[in-house]
Amino acid sequence: MNQALLVAKNLGRRKLRTSLMLVAIFIAFFLYGFLECFNRAFHAGDNASAAERLITVNRINFTMPLPVNYAERIRQVQGVKAVTYQSWFGGYFQDTREPLFMMAVQPDTYLDVYPNLQMPPEQRRAWLATRTGLAIGRTVADKYHWKVGDHLPIASNIYSRKDGAKAWEFEVSAVFAAPDDPQRDSLVLMHHDYFDEGVTFGRDQINMAIMTTASPTLNDQIEKAIDSLFANSEAETTTDTAAAFNRAFAAQFGNIALIITLVVATAFAAILMIVGNTMVMAVRERTREIGVLKTLGFSGSTILAQILSESLLLALLGALLGLGAAAGAVSVASRFLSGFGSNLHVSTAVFLGGIGWAVLLGLVTGAIPAWTGMRLRIAAALGRH
Repeated sequence: MNQALLVAKNLGRRKLRTSLMLVAIFIAFFLYGFLECFNRAFHAGDNASAAERLITVNRINFTMPLPVNYAERIRQVQGVKAVTYQSWFGGYFQDTREPLFMMAVQPDTYLDVYPNLQMPPEQRRAWLATRTGLAIGRTVADKYHWKVGDHLPIASNIYSRKDGAKAWEFEVSAVFAAPDDPQRDSLVLMHHDYFDEGVTFGRDQINMAIMTTASPTLNDQIEKAIDSLFANSEAETTTDTAAAFNRAFAAQFGNIALIITLVVATAFAAILMIVGNTMVMAVRERTREIGVLKTLGFSGSTILAQILSESLLLALLGALLGLGAAAGAVSVASRFLSGFGSNLHVSTAVFLGGIGWAVLLGLVTGAIPAWTGMRLRIAAALGRH
């Protein structure tokens, strides 16, 4: 009989038991795929942050404001190449339950600090020249079907207009993409001057200053120089790399990586015990059959390979089903989470990582029963009832 057919027959002899093991493995790999996608999306900014980019925020908390003139003073620090600033607008379009990742920025300097934003030259010029103009990321444009020239009323859940109007009027001037920084594709950028002239509070204030330095080797020196510059002022600062700021921001929501690791590890530990114990029972039930196979000339190594193949096939099949379901669930979730947008998907790294864990799971759960089957003596096997 063909070895592959024999492996399939052995797995199919107890269909309910095999199905239950598949379900258990499916759940573990679904959790792995789904949660790992969110973990990678949440920390994607760490990898995308340029090494020479620094961020200065209020020392108390990044939600506290800084005077807008800090940006000009930072520009004078030796080693600083370009400086821009931004304020969180907190906008939404029609539905308050779907907030926009909307920032008020200084357009010309923003493009100096983030030269990776790709937009057609004519759209770039239009955005720089239009006070009420918006530059929107490709993810946002696709979600809302916005295009250049659209006029939009966007309200803020933080700032009201001093003229009494609830909505701010905008015109889409540019649509940009950032292939090496996917999270930036979910941003909506407005003019800080337009923001500043319309707000009822917070005028001449910013949430953060962002700068690029002449070299990453100067970062520590520049960070200390900036924070010393504003020491003992009414708004003291803390300056760090963009990657470190992203990690600190993520920490506001808890240690996401640790939480995901614990959940996935718990699921795999449970599956390891369930599948491992079930495989031991399955081989024990086939003791006499193994004795017969050895009598017919099957070697111990062949028996070991058969049992390992069963556990590997079971683990891989459950993993593929689980990762496939995770990809579908992530695709659906990404439609409702514009903040992650194009960054939320089952990547090749996640898929290959899942397959690697499946192979390890198959080998571990099959090792003991395979070793037992290989060493089983014919007389002892045939003598069991």
